Amino acid sequence: MSLEHLGSSLYQALKKIFRASIVDEATVKELVRDIQRALLQADVNVKLVLDISKRIEDRALKEKVPPGISRREHVIKVVYEELTRFLGEKPVPIKIEPGKEKVMMLVGIQGSGKTTAAAKLARYFQKRGLKPALICADTYRPGAFAQLQQLANRINVPLYWNPKAKNPVEIAFEGLKHFSCKDMIFIDTAGRHKEERELIKEMKTLEKKIKPDEVMLVIDGTIGQQAMIQARAFNEATPIGSILVTKLDGSARGGGALSAVAATGAPIKFIGTGEKIGDIEPFVPSRFVGRLLGMGDLETLLDKVREAEIKVPEKKARAILSGKFTLTDWYEQFEAVRGMGPFRKLLKMIPGMSYDIPEEKLNMAEENLEKWRVIIQSMTPKEKENPKIFNASRIRRVARGSGTSEKDVKELLKQYSMMRRMMKTLRRKKKLPFFGKGLPPGFK
Repeated sequence: MSLEHLGSSLYQALKKIFRASIVDEATVKELVRDIQRALLQADVNVKLVLDISKRIEDRALKEKVPPGISRREHVIKVVYEELTRFLGEKPVPIKIEPGKEKVMMLVGIQGSGKTTAAAKLARYFQKRGLKPALICADTYRPGAFAQLQQLANRINVPLYWNPKAKNPVEIAFEGLKHFSCKDMIFIDTAGRHKEERELIKEMKTLEKKIKPDEVMLVIDGTIGQQAMIQARAFNEATPIGSILVTKLDGSARGGGALSAVAATGAPIKFIGTGEKIGDIEPFVPSRFVGRLLGMGDLETLLDKVREAEIKVPEKKARAILSGKFTLTDWYEQFEAVRGMGPFRKLLKMIPGMSYDIPEEKLNMAEENLEKWRVIIQSMTPKEKENPKIFNASRIRRVARGSGTSEKDVKELLKQYSMMRRMMKTLRRKKKLPFFGKGLPPGFK
């Protein structure tokens, strides 16, 4: 079962609690059975499932309900807290000391996504104003340097590599001397399996010689419960300071991987949520569980807004809020949303929006957004500023130029008009605040 299906199953289980006329022992026991089924299908270890379900049942039935909340709310709170505790409770950030270089050595088995993860981490910290650098110390895989170079060029991060050197320790030392004035240096090492003794020995030597500030283990989220075995083996070989779980993009047995790694006690600091260079985020158990249960994650959504640098001048913000925006304004908002990632991922961060929207509608929304961008691109500046001038011949021309149908162009114009009317109506009914000198979050 994918993480998306796990989240959907848990959400449906909680909906039964919301709909139940009374929340009694039978209701709680049914909820626990649903949670057990969902976790087992997501490849979570049986013992861990039994432990968490017992804690949920005991707390839901035996704990005194705090004043001010209903039993229904208490049960949901217990599920949220226990799932969060199960995945590590508190986030463990990477500590950055101003003026001090931080060296991170990435290790993991072959095919775990380690090279891509190195570039993703560099990009993540680059976005936060730091100066990262990359070192390729993989002397075994022929395409390692070429792959890392391609990624480094894309994000404009310097990369060190010595094609003549055969010793990864030598390359790492040279790279560290080369990058003496960087904030963070990520060393990508060769992939190795726990049974490959020579490679494990090499990893130990590398760690002892270069003394990185932190060794980060990169684990493939698709390997499920096997993640625990790998995490323990690597941790025994060299002290693991943090873990990054990759490929948690909906197609992974991620529930098993996350729970297995969490059970080792090693902190998960980052998760990879997709294939793009920006698809990485700090692992905050409470936020992750909130998204999984359909409660949303507004903090991560706001972080993405800030990263995408969505800035709207005050004059334009007032025009949008009063329904006086043009198609050009609308197009700019499409572009801003695209910069934040896939539409479906953004919806999951909004409380109550995660699982109630049917899959086909989500697909249609993403297709429409892309189609409307192309249609607006095919319009003249005059048409974008004043859509009222559209007639049959203009619609026909734009449809041909955008490779869409006349029906698609008409639908865009219809949605645009509806959006303008809706904003005006909300303004009249005072459901949208009138901002004096200040602007709402995301419009600054």
